[in-house]
Order: sequence, then C-alpha cells, then structure tokens
Amino acid sequence: MLPAAMQRFDTPIARVRWLAFVEGLSYLALLFVAMPLKYFADMPLAVRIVGSLHGALFVALALATLLAMRACGKGLGWGARIGVASLIPFGTFWIDRGLGADDAAARSRA
Repeated sequence: MLPAAMQRFDTPIARVRWLAFVEGLSYLALLFVAMPLKYFADMPLAVRIVGSLHGALFVALALATLLAMRACGKGLGWGARIGVASLIPFGTFWIDRGLGADDAAARSRA
C-alpha cells in the first residue's frame, strides 16, 4: 500500500513521485522477474509484456517530469536527477525522500 502522501496527485511533483514509484516497480519486475523467465524458463513473452509496460511508464515519467519542471520552475538538474535515477535499479526509491520534500515545499507555497 502506498503511503497516504503518495495517494494525493494534486500537484505536478506528486504525480512525478507516484510515477517514479510505479516505474521503479516495473523496472524491478523487468530485471528480476521477466528477464530470468526469458533466459532460464524460455519465456520471452514475459519480457515483451513487462518491457512494454515499463517503457510506457518510463515515457510517462519523463513527460510528467518535464511538465513538473515547467509548472514548478524546477531546473534541468532536478529533471536530470530523476532521469538518471530511473536508469538505476532502486534509483527511483532512493530519490523519493527528496521528491517528497519538494512536494511538501510546493504545497506550502500554494
């Protein structure tokens, strides 16, 4: 179950935070479930399905990040940090605390 703060999607940063969480889960499913099924159980369809889902979530995260950068006045470094974290296993979970702080700061200004 998601924390209560992640169930609110009323700010652009909250949407980025939620998408980063879901994209991170899909990346782990791709790496630790679908890839072993492909190579050890001869089930390439698992990678096609999970990989397609992960790809769609990756694009959605990139778009949400760009929209949040524009709406909240975040710099290129902020977006690059999210982009790099999405390429590293467990990376999106590692940056979640910072995204939560950014979201809280945006909420207090509004």
